[in-house]
Amino acid sequence: MSAETETGTEVVTEAEESVEADQADDVQADDVQDDAPAGEGDRISRLEQEGDIAADYLEELLDIADLDGDLDIDVEADRAAVSIVGADLSQLVGRDGKVLEALQELTRLAVYRETGERSRLMLDISGFRADKRTRLTQLGTETAAEVAKTGEPVSLEPMSPFERKIVHDAVAAAGLRSESAGVEPRRYVVVLPA
Repeated sequence: MSAETETGTEVVTEAEESVEADQADDVQADDVQDDAPAGEGDRISRLEQEGDIAADYLEELLDIADLDGDLDIDVEADRAAVSIVGADLSQLVGRDGKVLEALQELTRLAVYRETGERSRLMLDISGFRADKRTRLTQLGTETAAEVAKTGEPVSLEPMSPFERKIVHDAVAAAGLRSESAGVEPRRYVVVLPA
């Protein structure tokens, strides 16, 4: 069976239409396959955009406060990470990192205002978080060794969710288990024997 086009000069059979439809489906399938890696690229691009927005916001803040500092932008563990390094910026870290936590939340709000999406951005100033991560990993490892030796659970001091996560990861890496107990803001980690 044939079908004529509007001009009447071209005749297309149903078999030819079927082949053309199959080829169109193949092209669409190829497009979908090409989109899979692009999805990963889109996620990285989105996180890099978050980092750029955060860096612009923090650069303005440093200018207003008349503080020196260099900004490093990265993507770590499926989140944007911005670090301010350079001059003495201890006033931006504050006691026990309280000012740093507040600045991180303000920076996340600035990113949200621009993108309309909640950000999990991490902010570090003068290596405070990196040093804290190292200390907490060591604490988790040493506590796990103590629990493995004595067979008795050990409760640690109250920590923020970020801090507890680091300790939980260190304990798990040591082959033991841990859990959080208590109520915010006084939640703490309990390291349990195997």
